[in-house]
Amino acid sequence: MVLSGTLRKVFRRAHKEKCLPGGELDLEPVIPMHFRCPVSLEMMKDPVTLCTGITYDRDNIERWIESGNNTCPVTKQVLSSTQMIPNHAIRRMIQDWCVEHQSHGIERIPTPRIPVAPYEVSETCSRIIVAARNGDIKRCQELLGKIKNWGKESERNKRCIVENGACAVLASAFDSFSRGSIEENEEVLEMILEVLPWMMNPSREDARSKLRSEASLNCLVWFLNGNDLSARQNAAMVLKEMPVRTLAKTEGIIEALVKMIREPIGPNATKASLTKIFQLVSSSDDNERISQRFVELGLVSLLLEAIVDADKSLCEKAMGVLDCICDCKEGRESAMANSLTLPLAIKKILRVSALATEFSVSILWKLCDKEDEEVLVEAVQLGAFQKLLVLLQVGCEESMKEKVTELLKLLNAYRSKAECVDSSLDLKYLKKPF
Repeated sequence: MVLSGTLRKVFRRAHKEKCLPGGELDLEPVIPMHFRCPVSLEMMKDPVTLCTGITYDRDNIERWIESGNNTCPVTKQVLSSTQMIPNHAIRRMIQDWCVEHQSHGIERIPTPRIPVAPYEVSETCSRIIVAARNGDIKRCQELLGKIKNWGKESERNKRCIVENGACAVLASAFDSFSRGSIEENEEVLEMILEVLPWMMNPSREDARSKLRSEASLNCLVWFLNGNDLSARQNAAMVLKEMPVRTLAKTEGIIEALVKMIREPIGPNATKASLTKIFQLVSSSDDNERISQRFVELGLVSLLLEAIVDADKSLCEKAMGVLDCICDCKEGRESAMANSLTLPLAIKKILRVSALATEFSVSILWKLCDKEDEEVLVEAVQLGAFQKLLVLLQVGCEESMKEKVTELLKLLNAYRSKAECVDSSLDLKYLKKPF
């Protein structure tokens, strides 16, 4: 009896707490259906109305149209126009409803900014061209500020800016100002570099053609060697899109890229620099001379230090560069002079990715000279034979299989001479994706 009386008091107290003063139950609010987007069934944050009269959330209906659909999701009618008109009435009703139910933890949706229109971008670009032609730095900075702010507001604005030719216009403006005194034009050049990285991509040949001039490339190298970390990173991201043959002829580019590795300012900038270095040492017309210059500047030791704790992407890029550098005599000698080279090359086999494994095997194959008994014994002691045997068993590409087989034959002759060989196979790396 005591237990039942206690339970009655608990339920009575809970009932009172969930009831309003008038006795009405304080239930969780239900979002009205006309506040929900017909596509996602979630509350709309930026309601817009199509030509069919149906209101959707802007992000949802834009994704629908960008996916190739030309009909209204609700009425199935073919859209005569894709123009979206902001539905301010519904948006204000949703905001009022959110305020009314704030006690339930519902936050008021912010008033969305009106997306930038194509004509606004085109008009601003035209004014930038005039300002750059006239050398009007102040006016150009004002216009660049507008583009920068538009891009910060949404990804939609960024797409609109790029689609309406801003990338080529800013590249042209950068080229114009770089032909003068870089020190005097530094501020406006930095502003252009702030927005160019998210506009540039391999398809923007119109922009790359403007930036491949001697003045533009020298200016980018100047920023790489500067002290402003943000400008250095942006310059590295822009250089990533430059053609390697043009870049190889640019004075000071090798020294600037090595500085980016020696004084890292962020993973994106480091990866962009390694990508360019890899292209220079692997596909340029004068790659042997370039590789030798990188060796002289101490790149090998910098690569090995970066590989030690690198993530997958950075490790692959650094290993790729090291593999190419080992093609030249000076590169191999520098690699062998560093005590980290063999241990890291062997450790990364089957530990990072298929690409990193391929680079590791290639480096090992280039360093293991059959006449250098000391190197071969050290490789066996570090477990190279076991790693390569497992690699051959789990399977690898035909191009790599020949090197693995040759290395196994070479190392097998020195297994008895190795003093501290661990015969147990550590198969933990087999759980890693490769």
